[in-house]
Amino acid sequence: AEALRARGAEARFVPWQDPQVDWSEFSHVLLRSTWDYHLKSEAFATWIDEVAAKTRLINPAPVVHWNRDKSYLRALESRGVPVVPTTWIDPELPAAAFDDALRKLEVERAFLKPVVGANADGTLRFETDEAGRAEAFTHFRRYAGGRPMMLQPYLQSVESWGEVSTIHFDGVFSHAVRKLPRAGDYRVQDDHGASDAAHRAEQAELALAVQALRAVPWPTTVARVDMMRGPHGELWIGELELIEPSLFFRHDASAADRLADAVLAPRDDARD
Repeated sequence: AEALRARGAEARFVPWQDPQVDWSEFSHVLLRSTWDYHLKSEAFATWIDEVAAKTRLINPAPVVHWNRDKSYLRALESRGVPVVPTTWIDPELPAAAFDDALRKLEVERAFLKPVVGANADGTLRFETDEAGRAEAFTHFRRYAGGRPMMLQPYLQSVESWGEVSTIHFDGVFSHAVRKLPRAGDYRVQDDHGASDAAHRAEQAELALAVQALRAVPWPTTVARVDMMRGPHGELWIGELELIEPSLFFRHDASAADRLADAVLAPRDDARD
C-alpha cells in the first residue's frame, strides 16, 4: 500500500464479501488476502466475474478461475511441466478402488488434499498400511464434498529441504523464499508454525518457474511458483499461486515497489 501511494495511487483495503462496495469506483482491484475463498468457492467465482466486469482485476478473471481448481496441474503436465505425481480421485470412488489407487503408488506414505483448498486445509499425510488406508478413506469421504481429491506420494524432502517459492511480477522474477515446516510437520505455512527465509534461487529452479508460467494460458501480473524435490532430488511443481499468494515482502525490501510498478503499468486490455 505504501509503494502504491508513493506512486500517486490511493490504496484501500476492502473485504471481498462487503455487499456495500461499489467496485466500479476503483481503477484496479488487486487480490491480496481472500484466504477464505476456498470455503465459499461458488460465491467467490461469481464475485470475480462481477468485479472483472467493472474494473481491472489482478490477476484477471480467467487466470483466477483457472487457478481456483488444482486440476490446472493436469494442464501443466500436458505441456511438459514436471509436477508432483498425482492421482485424481473421483468423489464417489468406492473403498476397494481407493485401496487399489493407493497400492499403485507403491509408497509407504501418501498425501491427500482437496482440489479446491488453501492453507493446507483438508490435507492428510498417512501411512499406506491397512490402518492408514482406512483413515485416508474416511478423510476422503469427509472432505471430497462432491469434488475430486488429489492423491500423491508423500515427499519426505519437505521435512528437510522444505519448499521453494519463486515470486514473479508481470512474468519477471522478483525474489525467492524457502519455507520449512516445524519439526515433525509437513505444512510450510507460517500459520502452522513453519519458518521462511530469503532464498537465492538456483538456475534450475528459475528455469522450472519460467517453464510453468509459460504454460499458463494467460499472462499474469502476480505469480508465485511453489516447487518441491522428489525422492531423487528432482524438482517438481507443487502448485502455482495466482490468486492471493503470500509474497514475503519481508525478505526483499524492493519487492513491494516492483509489484506496485507492475500493477500500475499501462497495458493493452487484450492482454487480460
